[in-house]
Amino acid sequence: MFLRKTSLNSKLLTIVAPISIVVGLAALSINIAPAVAQDASYQPEFTDDKMLKLPRGKIWREWPFVGSLVTPNALNGGEAPFPEHHMVYIDPVSWSHYKETGEFREGTVLAKELTLVRAPDGANEDGSTDEISGTGYFMGEFSGFEITIKSEELYPDEPGNWAYYTFGHHAEPYAETAVRQPAEACNACHEASAAEDFVFTQFYPVLRAAKGGN
Repeated sequence: MFLRKTSLNSKLLTIVAPISIVVGLAALSINIAPAVAQDASYQPEFTDDKMLKLPRGKIWREWPFVGSLVTPNALNGGEAPFPEHHMVYIDPVSWSHYKETGEFREGTVLAKELTLVRAPDGANEDGSTDEISGTGYFMGEFSGFEITIKSEELYPDEPGNWAYYTFGHHAEPYAETAVRQPAEACNACHEASAAEDFVFTQFYPVLRAAKGGN
């Protein structure tokens, strides 16, 4: 009887062990995937007529997050220029460079994704809502996506060598391509009000902290 049990246990181990290995490898691949995306470098892709292609796989959502702000219509006379939450990300390679040097490198890419202010039925007169954490302005659905690129090679005549692309101020799906915006449409505001190299670092504590650590 003992020998029969041993034989049965051996057969069970023979069956279970490969399954355990497969499950373990699957779990490992799931854990590794976000790290790989986070470390992947991003190279802007353009069409033949110089339109910027939407980054594949929404990879910007894997990038370092540098800051956010919200400018709801309710606090701007009903006519805020950008009545949304703004979430700003920097590509990982440029983030590493900024931490080391305190400067935005050639090829820096900043991505800004927008969400509507959550305003379900019953929102307050000022557009805020009463949630479990308190009264405030909370994120709703995605409502737009923009990219800015710093490149002397690509934009030698643009102020600060920055160029701006808008993939739409609307719900997903965003446009597959975007045309470069005129300097007066975007860059003028950045030149007049941004704290550092045409970037609103006064709103981005992650960047300020990284620069202060140099």
